[in-house]
Amino acid sequence: MKEKETVKKIIEYVGGKGNIKKAWHCMTRLRFDLYDQSLISHDQIKQLNGVIGEQLQSDQYQIIIGTNVQTYYSVLSEELGIDGEEIDEKADTKKKGPFGRLLDVVSGVFGPIVPAIAGAGMIKGLIAGLIALKVLSAETDTVKILDLISSGVFYFLPFFLAASAAKIFKVNQYLAIAIAGGFMYPTLINAAKLGKIHSFDFFGLPIPVYNYASAVIPVILSVWALSYIYKWVDRFMPNLLRTVFTPTLTLFIAIPFSLLVTGPLGEYVGKGIGFIIQSLFDISPILAGVVMGGFRPIEIVFGVHHAITPIALQNFADKGYDMLMPMMFMTNMSIAGATFAMVFKTNSKAEKSVIFSAALSAILGITEPALFGVLIKNKKAFIACSIGSAVASTFFATMGVRIYGYILSSIVSLVAYVGPYFPYALIGIAIAIGGSFALTYLIVKKNRNSEIDNVQTLRKIG
Repeated sequence: MKEKETVKKIIEYVGGKGNIKKAWHCMTRLRFDLYDQSLISHDQIKQLNGVIGEQLQSDQYQIIIGTNVQTYYSVLSEELGIDGEEIDEKADTKKKGPFGRLLDVVSGVFGPIVPAIAGAGMIKGLIAGLIALKVLSAETDTVKILDLISSGVFYFLPFFLAASAAKIFKVNQYLAIAIAGGFMYPTLINAAKLGKIHSFDFFGLPIPVYNYASAVIPVILSVWALSYIYKWVDRFMPNLLRTVFTPTLTLFIAIPFSLLVTGPLGEYVGKGIGFIIQSLFDISPILAGVVMGGFRPIEIVFGVHHAITPIALQNFADKGYDMLMPMMFMTNMSIAGATFAMVFKTNSKAEKSVIFSAALSAILGITEPALFGVLIKNKKAFIACSIGSAVASTFFATMGVRIYGYILSSIVSLVAYVGPYFPYALIGIAIAIGGSFALTYLIVKKNRNSEIDNVQTLRKIG
């Protein structure tokens, strides 16, 4: 089993089991929190079968695997004996910076639940497309059940986030889910929907009424607070009483605290971030397109692109739509276009085949093989892809293109744009793929001597 051999080597080359504090994964990468990063054998890891690339980013070590990362992570979990949980046997002697900690939280919380939200988002996009094409009627029972399938994940997103955040903040998962249950209880949700009650009186304290369905930031902040509340309660609780009274007192304190403090604070933070993003669009759509689209390929390379996910999800919760995900869509199409152009820059049939495979993967929404296997090996191609992304994103921003539900940024997501924005989506795809392809084709010289580095690495993409 090649995955098992590779994983064993990975463990050895990152310094052994004793050097791994925490291990998790996102859609394409194995991510590690290590005690001593100087023990990493970078060159050996790069040469491993199945590894596309690796990097250190904000004290987090990332190994880029590709779409079959789940298979490798399952083997890794078995080898480490962690059963999907992080290892935490030593005190963390190295303090990370604020950005490093934020990156760990975002990637750690959203990485495990991406399959659920991506799958549900794809179904939601298909439903929207079929309704817009009048293949299905929005009033039929069939559509209601399909909407149940796709919308359930997003409506009850606080439960998914709570379970995932509990692992990151090292607190009992079921207590964390109980916090989400407090946010999602009908008394609060229904009051927010009716809009007649603005607060509940709790022992003289006003608990603000918000609709926390689909909320992101309030839940993450509340689980973070729960981790401290639980430790504080447990510290003063006699051993004999801990089993029953520690969770009792913890919930009695944590849920009201969440409803009084972290929940509203999260709402304000989410609205503040949304205001900043919207202001960027209001100041200049061109500026928004250049900033959001032009830097997106770099964000993916450094593994910080997940930081946009909570902002997009918060936009869906607050506004019912988002303008960032269409730009992510344009970036992926630009990466695909630039990679397609690189097919014509080599004479090797084997390289052509593998590069084409990477381009096809990018157009289907998985960009790491194209970026790490092809584009970052040629700076001009990477620049061309970034320019194409900026131009296409600027066009989208200028036209006000938005999307009404989370969906994976791939060519398949085109169905989600069926309606008023569909013509713009088609033009945007043409700009992204065509522009990046043309620019790459013009500025990158043909590689007559098979100078595209590391054919072995390229073959791993396939």
